[in-house]
Amino acid sequence: MNWLLATPNAIPTGKLGDSEVVAAVTYVDSILTNGGKLTENKNFDFDSQDKANGLYNIEAEKVLTYASTDGSHLTGEEYAVLDVAGNYTSTSSQIRCVFASANNRDIPAFCNIVKAKSSLVNVNSAQVSTKAQIRAVAKNAEPPAALNYQIAVTPDANSGSGFAEATVATEFAGHIMEARNGNSTENDDWNDVAADNAWSDKTEVTGGIKNFQKTFAYQSGVKL
Repeated sequence: MNWLLATPNAIPTGKLGDSEVVAAVTYVDSILTNGGKLTENKNFDFDSQDKANGLYNIEAEKVLTYASTDGSHLTGEEYAVLDVAGNYTSTSSQIRCVFASANNRDIPAFCNIVKAKSSLVNVNSAQVSTKAQIRAVAKNAEPPAALNYQIAVTPDANSGSGFAEATVATEFAGHIMEARNGNSTENDDWNDVAADNAWSDKTEVTGGIKNFQKTFAYQSGVKL
């Protein structure tokens, strides 16, 4: 699922203008098996309206249990990507707080992309639960954009072995670029990159799994 969110007037082309913000969100979940016993319960909710803190445009939760028969196995992949970018803008038009000062304050330009991904490879027996949350639409800058992801892999209680048998991999990555804070009178300086950070976290486990859990949480916002 892909969707593009932009200013109310139109989807911008080229460089973003003053106060323009755009977000692109991707969420994909796929499961494939050539046999065996699969039980899955999944809830998916999508709402493109403005969201406050604690609410999300996409929420997806699933719990699946799989048991191999006659050499069958299960594979799957789930990933979420949040890509947000915005040009510099005045705090007076973005921050809705009586304690926020708007004098000579600007939100610098930014361009941030983060990804959360999990992969299931050759699963013979396991119970897998995941939860994904994405927020990319808000009325102002107070609620930050956010991407949260959780995965837990435990043994199938009916297997009797006490271990999940699988290969599980996760990847969390991000590239964060932030501009200067607007001290210069030249607008172009507000778009000079002042911080450029890239990071990633990769984990893979295989064989008998007693308990595997990973949690990722990201927010892109501003505090005054």
